[in-house]
Amino acid sequence: MSTPRLKSKMLVQAGLRQCMALGLMATVVRSGDDDAGTVYLKINRLGPGFTILALARELDGSLRWRSRTGAVPVPEADADAVLEKERRIDPDIWVLEIEDREGRNPLEDALFF
Repeated sequence: MSTPRLKSKMLVQAGLRQCMALGLMATVVRSGDDDAGTVYLKINRLGPGFTILALARELDGSLRWRSRTGAVPVPEADADAVLEKERRIDPDIWVLEIEDREGRNPLEDALFF
């Protein structure tokens, strides 16, 4: 029997609430398929650059955030190019932009996802 999965829209809404609870500014910059769109985080470090993270399911069924831009923040144009490439492959993606000078993923430990 497979594990039930939350719908993408609910995941994004939960992410917005988590950011609000942590005092971080977050905005949905792209809405995808309510049920099954892949969720991406665009973390804006407010100067040093951006990081794109994708929520991906591992082979064992667990969820993990994977960097799509590498370990070092990239310019916004590069981050947007990664998201555009993903959108061309799957037009149903969700993008949640989070502003955090430290570049933290506020949802890393909140795997209610």
